Amino acid sequence: MPGLDGDEEILWRSLVELLLRLPRVLDENFEREAKVSMTDYAVLVALSEAPAGELRMGELAEATALSRSRTSRVVDDLVRRSLVTRRKCEQDGRSSLAAVAPEGMAVLAAAYPGHLARVRSLVLDHITKNEMRTMTQALTRVLVALRETTASD
Repeated sequence: MPGLDGDEEILWRSLVELLLRLPRVLDENFEREAKVSMTDYAVLVALSEAPAGELRMGELAEATALSRSRTSRVVDDLVRRSLVTRRKCEQDGRSSLAAVAPEGMAVLAAAYPGHLARVRSLVLDHITKNEMRTMTQALTRVLVALRETTASD
């Protein structure tokens, strides 16, 4: 297989650096301002947007792109901090349901303005509307391929 050409190399290295730097910066701000990690925030968002504010653990793992074991650990920690509740699923005694607690909703409400400001200042303010559309189309294709790959694993 041939190596990457110049444009491919620049794009790939930029993407890798973005994937490493952006989560670290976001995580530091979440920890400082809301006392939650970026992963905690993603779990709280997924639960808050779910019907009735709850998801089966497997659905939550899929929604957050976390492994099932990582999802379980994160939810257990959020339960200990009273941000999430967890209960057995009545229809299937093997499954658990995670739900965002009122305290978790309060954390989301408090963290959202700062998070939105960072999303704008770190990313969106540096991209034109036309670039956003092009990037969204390209990244959607990449995500579809990734989802198909991970679904078959």
